[in-house]
Order: sequence, then C-alpha cells, then structure tokens
Amino acid sequence: MLLELAKPVALLLCLLSLFAVFHTIFFTLEDPQLLLQPHQASRDRVIDSLLLLALSAGISVVGAFIFREAEPYPHSSLFATLPLQLFYWATAIMLILFPLASFLETHYIFTPTIHW
Repeated sequence: MLLELAKPVALLLCLLSLFAVFHTIFFTLEDPQLLLQPHQASRDRVIDSLLLLALSAGISVVGAFIFREAEPYPHSSLFATLPLQLFYWATAIMLILFPLASFLETHYIFTPTIHW
C-alpha cells in the first residue's frame, strides 16, 4: 500500500525536476550587467541546467525503482518504467529545442530585416 502512495509522489517529483531543467535552460532572466559578456551568461546557464539534469536523472532513477517494485514478481526492465521514459523523452526534446531556439534567437528574432 505504501508503494501505491509513493508512485504518484515519485512521478510528481520527476515532473517537477524536469520542469526545473526546462525553466533553467529556456526561461532564465539574465543579469543586465552580463549583456557585455553573453558567452559567460550562456555558459553559466548551460552548466546550471546540466547540474539540474543530473539531479533530475537521479530523481527519475529512484522513481523508476519505486515503479518497478510496485509491479508483480516478473519485474519489467527499469528502463521501461514511466519516470525514466518521461526523463528520456523530455531530455531528447530539450536537446533538440535548445539549439533550435538559440539559432532562431540569434539569426531571426532580433534582426530588423524580413527573412522570407
């Protein structure tokens, strides 16, 4: 019974940790004094998001152990549990969106010409 109560808590912690990574990589407010050092600000943002991604991976692995132990005896693979699948999909989507967003921000959003 305790495992059935721990599963939603583990899933919620997994989702919140992935949201923290997404928020750090895409929605950080930069210090106005760092406008002259944009490479330093982006490097700090990437390092912070990688540290949060490692923390999120640990939370997802713990959640995966909880999900696997709640199943009957022929346990499925640890990689087939919901927290780890959410982690894989969210990480893959963020890895695709970050270079795309950086490219669009650099080349298309802040330029005064129309690129049609």
